[in-house]
Amino acid sequence: MNMKNNAVRIVTVSDDEAGQRVDNFLKRLLKGVPKSLIYRILRKGEVRVNKKRIKPDYKLQIGDQVRIPPVHVEEKQSSHLNINMKKIGELRQCILYEDDYLLVLNKPSGFAVHGGSGLNFGVIEALRELRHDVKYLELVHRLDRDTSGVLIIAKRRSALRDLHRQLREKTVHKDYIALVHGKWPRRVKKVQAPLAKNLLRSGERIVKVDELNGKASVTRYKVERALGDMTLVKASPITGRTHQIRVHCQHIGCSIAGDTKYSTSDEQQKVIELGLKRLFLHASHIQFEHPRTKELIQLDAPMDGQLQRVIDCLTKQLPY
Repeated sequence: MNMKNNAVRIVTVSDDEAGQRVDNFLKRLLKGVPKSLIYRILRKGEVRVNKKRIKPDYKLQIGDQVRIPPVHVEEKQSSHLNINMKKIGELRQCILYEDDYLLVLNKPSGFAVHGGSGLNFGVIEALRELRHDVKYLELVHRLDRDTSGVLIIAKRRSALRDLHRQLREKTVHKDYIALVHGKWPRRVKKVQAPLAKNLLRSGERIVKVDELNGKASVTRYKVERALGDMTLVKASPITGRTHQIRVHCQHIGCSIAGDTKYSTSDEQQKVIELGLKRLFLHASHIQFEHPRTKELIQLDAPMDGQLQRVIDCLTKQLPY
């Protein structure tokens, strides 16, 4: 059975939509349509802007007239989100803050921020499925799939632009809580080690400290609590590199509990015995300027029950 949209649509680009690539514009507008089909109609010239053919990287301008052709989508492709509706629905309980410009979530661990790499959907696709009333939803920044905590989604293009400016200017402050193996060296209050992405033969992506080819990366750390042969630390990234906090922890010999990519097999066994089934890295706090009102927004995301139980378990083992 096919879902059919038989009418050609002409969409006028608004101020909030201006500045984005036309392919990204179509991905948001044509919910449930496979990316391959979107690029096919672009390539064949079926999508036109101001009656002209355009390339996928064309950046839309205010007032542009976008012609969108009829699309025919197999129901099995367009309904893949339905089999995950229970998980998607749980996101409603994760909203920390929302207004006309922003939506801020306490993202659960195990939930990718966007689809891809074999995943049908992520947080942003799920929110678009849940919130058909919201015209615009885009990620402001990202979190690793296994990292939980504060995640900002823009509800207007103008909000996205302003928050990206704040990120570039490093005026957004983010704190993470991590449980690491070993006793954190108290003299280490900052890790400054350049990071480079590598691709293993298996196709797995891994990040390493690379003094020659790595990009400048800085994370500040503070010991929150000593827990026997483990330490609870607060990590505040100054730069925003892939896996930055995880690799910087590993670099000084204190890998994060539950990190199957950057910890040893013995360390992984220890956390299994503690009952930890996820990465112990949580984006606990964020501070930024509201893109419209310029008010200082500060939000805290509580840890999930699993992380709290592990801390309680380790605390009880300590002598008083």
